[in-house]
Amino acid sequence: MRTENWGRNPEGDIININRLITKLEEMVLVTGGTGFVGAYIIKELLEKGYHVRAIRRTDQLPHFIPSSIFNHPTNGSLEWVKGHLLDMAAIEEAMDGVDCIIHSAAKVSFVSEEQKEMFQTNIEGTANMVNAALTKNIRRFLHVSSVAALGRTSNGETINEDKQWEPTKINTNYAVSKYYAEMEVWRGIGEGLEAVIINPSTILGFGDWNNSSSAIFKNVYNEFPWYTNGINGFVDVEDVAKASILLFESTINNERYILNGENWSFRQLFNTIADGFNKKHPLKEATPFLASVAWRMEKVKSLFTRKPSLLTKESARIAQTKTYFDNTKILSALPGFSFTSLQDSINNACNKYLQTL
Repeated sequence: MRTENWGRNPEGDIININRLITKLEEMVLVTGGTGFVGAYIIKELLEKGYHVRAIRRTDQLPHFIPSSIFNHPTNGSLEWVKGHLLDMAAIEEAMDGVDCIIHSAAKVSFVSEEQKEMFQTNIEGTANMVNAALTKNIRRFLHVSSVAALGRTSNGETINEDKQWEPTKINTNYAVSKYYAEMEVWRGIGEGLEAVIINPSTILGFGDWNNSSSAIFKNVYNEFPWYTNGINGFVDVEDVAKASILLFESTINNERYILNGENWSFRQLFNTIADGFNKKHPLKEATPFLASVAWRMEKVKSLFTRKPSLLTKESARIAQTKTYFDNTKILSALPGFSFTSLQDSINNACNKYLQTL
């Protein structure tokens, strides 16, 4: 690993001195710009003065980011372009004049009916981004992967970046898609792409609570009755964005980093969110048998409400596992960086959700 020249700007933010003089001249392409993680990455880039081009599939902008961020006079510039990861021509056009790429676009789903679309978006889409980046001689590539790409355990093991993927029944289709997507990035690295990979755990924060992991907040607010004592890693979305840009600004190559704030039980997570909303704690423990009943009940319910259920066969299986994620490597790589406590992250998110109701 190369030695980094770190410092702080007048506002106290950690910066990489080696990159400071060039960033205002760079164009950064961000995929998934209207998504949960992508929107916060754009926010971080703009506030640090970068010129950003962001790919989006719809006209709807992320409502959870203040609109003033996108056009503040002291921030960097932002250009939105329409595109799809499976449209190679559109991807290559979006890369014209681009120096660096942050690839955060992905589909997250635990519904079997969406597997094909998810595999196309996550695997084929990433392969297209890597191939285009190599063709266009893009200088730097940051890939937003997931701890799911490392594989899960069922025996309470601690996972770090050295974990080798093992095809087991514990792994979800989403995990499989992210594993093969990450393999495309490693292939690109083998072909000369300068890249770094991040593996966030389950991401929490203020977002669109009808989508992605933000739906956890909506379900707890609606007093979702089930809980498990399974253990998982969780991380604040703003921490993911900050760590992403710090790695992006570094000279670190050919490395992956787990981004994980703390390891909590799902019961502790749900109870803490419920307290933040002043709602009832979940009362029904979903043992393996009851979980199999519960996800079927929720599936029937979703057929009538036509709303996706947080509890599916795959998510019920995940909630029973106990997996701990080690964040030592990222804390060593980024001096001065620290993760927000989950208590503070949840309290902040709950307050913002309540303000929008």
